[in-house]
Formats: sequence, structure tokens, C-alpha cells
Amino acid sequence: MPTARTLAAGFLTLTLLPLAFLPSKASGQSGAKARWERMAQIRQDKFDHVLPEAMRENEIDMWITVVKEGLPDPLSEDLGRGYVGSIGYYVFTDPGQGRIERVALGIGGYLLERNGAYDLVTGNYDLREFVAERNPTRIGVNMSEQIGGADGLSHTSYEHLVETLGAPWNQRLVSAQKLVSDFRSRRVATEIAAFAEAGEISREIAERALSNEVIIPGVTALEDVAWWVMEELSRRDLDTSFDFPSIYVTGPNGIEATSSERLIQRGDLLMMDWGVGYMNFFTDMKRIAYVLREGETRAPDGIQNAFDQGLAAREVLKNAIRAGRTAAANAEAIEDALEGAGFAMMEEFNQPTNTPKTEIIFGNHSVGNLGHGIGPSIAWFNPLRFTFEVRPTNLLSIELFAYTANPDWGGAKVRIPLEDDAVVTERGVEWLYPANSKILLVR
Repeated sequence: MPTARTLAAGFLTLTLLPLAFLPSKASGQSGAKARWERMAQIRQDKFDHVLPEAMRENEIDMWITVVKEGLPDPLSEDLGRGYVGSIGYYVFTDPGQGRIERVALGIGGYLLERNGAYDLVTGNYDLREFVAERNPTRIGVNMSEQIGGADGLSHTSYEHLVETLGAPWNQRLVSAQKLVSDFRSRRVATEIAAFAEAGEISREIAERALSNEVIIPGVTALEDVAWWVMEELSRRDLDTSFDFPSIYVTGPNGIEATSSERLIQRGDLLMMDWGVGYMNFFTDMKRIAYVLREGETRAPDGIQNAFDQGLAAREVLKNAIRAGRTAAANAEAIEDALEGAGFAMMEEFNQPTNTPKTEIIFGNHSVGNLGHGIGPSIAWFNPLRFTFEVRPTNLLSIELFAYTANPDWGGAKVRIPLEDDAVVTERGVEWLYPANSKILLVR
């Protein structure tokens, strides 16, 4: 005997099925060639404007990224992809002034050869001879203990590089982790435009997911919402930042269930934490919804007040961030500003105290080519990048958690997570799309 949930889910599937064959109305979903052309322009702009300063600031006059067939580097998409028969190299050389020389050795293919970013794409080369002719003092390679995106050089590839280069070149190899972080996290206009588009797409999908378009109280499970999101990504040829979306219920005792078979009920406070992948960009954002009880037209006062406290804290936090100082210095400025505005800083994540004040903990991490990017990070969980200087054009996920006592929950604190993506400018921090400003209502 089919259950009510099974019947409703089947009806929802039949209702949405025809939509899978309709063209997307979202901006930017314009086909493979258009996306490739945009990525090619981004790559050219990055090589022209960001790479020279990143190499010179880090005193690296040659940067070698090694790739193998079946083992791309985390930066392969940034650098143009291409076909590798066995082993190949993206090599960037700084002549000391002007543009950086860009060559792809042992890497080929239509998309790489025609993207306009490289001076030379060839399979006919001698790596040692190529390096010797340029006589670099410091050769950066992708090795890092703490930054995954800058740690693409495998152990055997390192051994191969050492043997192939020979002395004295193999004695000049250094970690390129800071160069890679700077190259990726300092943005050109074409990147910011594409990432903002990804943000708008993810906002639209999230706000539809937490609505009656998808949710039938008492029938729809948390995992049903997550699977609807996954189907939407598949339909629109998009990727996901964090695998399966986190759709969860928060109550007086904290998080009750996440993306599980637990049915969504009236009176639930829902959260969504996720990100969308569009071209080479991955967002990170959260949304909040309340499932109205019979007769309700708005969220209860205790929940609404908690949300409003979170918004007020976010404004203070956002206004405290400045370019030109380290992430650690920005964190200190944020804490001072929040405490000055009457908030309390939480010592340990998800461990609220009995203080009557709204407690705040934040993790304003880098974002961009990964949901958790590799640039400067105003977050305790990125200790190395906590020391990096925040620069204009860095993309940040403005993320905080606000905990406010709710009389309706016997004084237990409502956990309000807020997260949206922004760009650092000379003026401060600016949103890239409309940030969360309200509790979504499911009727």
C-alpha cells in the first residue's frame, strides 16, 4: 500500500519531469563553447594581470606545474586543461619585466592550443634544456603542507622532475604555495562577473528548494529536498561545491537531522548549506526557512528576533573587514567591533553559554574556485592563510553563526547561520548578489 509520502513524491516527480526538457532561464547557461570562450578570456586576463605580480612578490622566476595522464593538477582547469600523453608541464617564466612567458610542454589538444593564453604549445621539447636556457634562480612547484589546491605535485612526479632537471636546477626547487594562493585568489573582472553569476544561480536554486515548490509539510523528507537540488544541478549542467547539499532542522537542542529521511513538519526551522559549481567557480552559501504552523503567517517572535540579531551582527562584521591587512588583523578588528556593538564572542563552535547576549562565531573563508578557496582566510580553521594579507578582488564567504536565547524554547538559543559570498574592494566588502535578508516561509 503506497504511503502518503510515496504518492506525493511520485506526483512531485511527474509534475517536475516536463521541466527537465525545457531550456534553463538562468543567465549564463549558454552552451559549452560560450563557457569555454569565457574561461579562455579569464585565463588570458589572469596571465596578463595577476601572474606577474604573484611571481614577483614571491620571488619565483619560473613556475612549473607537472601533470600526468589521469592525474591532473588542482589548477589544471585554471591553466587550460589539455591532453597529456604521459607527462607534461605548464611552465611560466618571468623575464624580469613585462609579461610572463607561458608554455605548455607535452600538453596539447584543441581547447588548449586555441585558448589564446600560451606562447608555445608543443610536444617537441627537452625540459632540462628549456630550463637551462632561462636560468631561473627559484623554481616554484606545487607543494604545500596546508593548502590542498597548491599541493598537486605527487611524490613520483617530484622525483621525476628532480631527475629530469638535474643539477643545478633541481636544487632550486621551492614551494609555490603562496604564489598559487595569490594567483588564484586575486581576481580579474571577468572572474568576478562569472562568480557573481554562479552566486545568483545558487541563490535562486536554494530559495526555490526551501519553498512549497518542493516541500509539502508532513510529506517531504529532508533528503527529498537535497535530491531535488541535485536533479536541478544535473538538468542545468552544473556541479556542486560540497557533494550532497546539507538540508537540516535546528531546534532547542541544536541540529536534529541533516539530509535524512526525517519528514519536514510544521513548526520546523530549516537550514540549507551548499554551493553550486559553474564553469570553474564554486559558491558557498546558506539559507533559512520556517515551516508555518496552521494559522501562522510569520515566524514566531523568538526565531525572528534571533534572525534579526544575526543580521545586525553580520553588518558589524562586514563593515570591519579591510583590504591591506592580514586576515588575523581583520579577525581581531571584527571581534572588537562585535563586542563594541554588544555581542559576545563564542569560544568554541556550537557551544553557547548562559550569557543573555547573542553569541557570535565566524569563519570568513576564501571562496572562488573551490567552496573553501585557497586565498587569505579570516577563519580559525585556516591557520596558514590566517597570516596572509587580504587584498582587493579577494572573494570571501562572509560566514557567521549567531546564537540568541528564545523564550519559546525555554531560553535555549536559536542557532542562526548566515553565509553569502562577497568581494573585497578598496571600499571594504561588497556583496556579489542579494545576500540573505529574510526567513523564507513554507506554507
